Amino acid sequence: MKTRYEQIVDVRKIASEKGDDIPSMVSLAGQEQKLPASSDKQRTLLLAIDLQNDFMESIGSLPVAGSRADLQRLTQWIYNNMGSLTQVMCSLDCHSLLQIFHADWWVDKQGNQPKPFTVIRYRDLINGTWAVANADTAEQSLAYLKNLEIEGKKELCIWPYHCLEGSTGAQLESQFTNMLYFHSAVRQVKPILVYKGQDPYTEMYGIIKAEYDGNKFVNRAVLEAIAAYDAIYIAGQASSHCVLASAVQILEYFAEDKAITSRITLLIDCMSPIAGFEESTLQAFESLREKYGIQIKKSTEVIL
Repeated sequence: MKTRYEQIVDVRKIASEKGDDIPSMVSLAGQEQKLPASSDKQRTLLLAIDLQNDFMESIGSLPVAGSRADLQRLTQWIYNNMGSLTQVMCSLDCHSLLQIFHADWWVDKQGNQPKPFTVIRYRDLINGTWAVANADTAEQSLAYLKNLEIEGKKELCIWPYHCLEGSTGAQLESQFTNMLYFHSAVRQVKPILVYKGQDPYTEMYGIIKAEYDGNKFVNRAVLEAIAAYDAIYIAGQASSHCVLASAVQILEYFAEDKAITSRITLLIDCMSPIAGFEESTLQAFESLREKYGIQIKKSTEVIL
């Protein structure tokens, strides 16, 4: 390509509040030979999980250690495979203040809100340790916590306010955005953006479904889109939570179709876990490899 990686991504500006320049990306792409994604015989997909400012170290409200270096490696991988990467699908966490995993939802006996990373369990509501701030949400909140236990899901954690809709923290990281739209212009394909986490009564780590949802919603449109590709690469943040949950949900859905599950590769050096989950995350990924036949590789090992 005529355009150098450094003209698209300024590594000094990774995880900075503002650094994307879409007009410049379109102009640079105009100097390249057009490589329409529609002509690809081998269709490849990058599933980029939650590469948003609030998960970036140094600027995010819920930063993931290692995220800056992860993003640099991922954008370099996209650049190196520009002519062969067919499509990029990005998931985006999208929340409001009043959601069950935010402090505003809860109060203790003294009327205090929980601090970030407080874990609230079903028994905490029964014994009065915690109560909902709005009595109208009590029944559904109690049912949610009870069903988390019944189904063996993650315990409810109170997260710092993050990815609030319309906020800077909810935006895609700027240098990834530059690469995303450079790719879009060169390959003449529209990125797929998938919003998740807007139901106030549940957590949604994975891209396909919530932790528990009485309506049992499954995003089959995303699943069908993923299944249309010959190779699927997954990267993003955090590997221990939203990346892992997304991978598990996709693999469980296609569990009987090894032709699809074997197409999936985790770009392990383009994701990092939340502190304290390092070992359990690696063990979980290894279990997925053994059960479903996925691949786990470094980005430098994958040439499309």
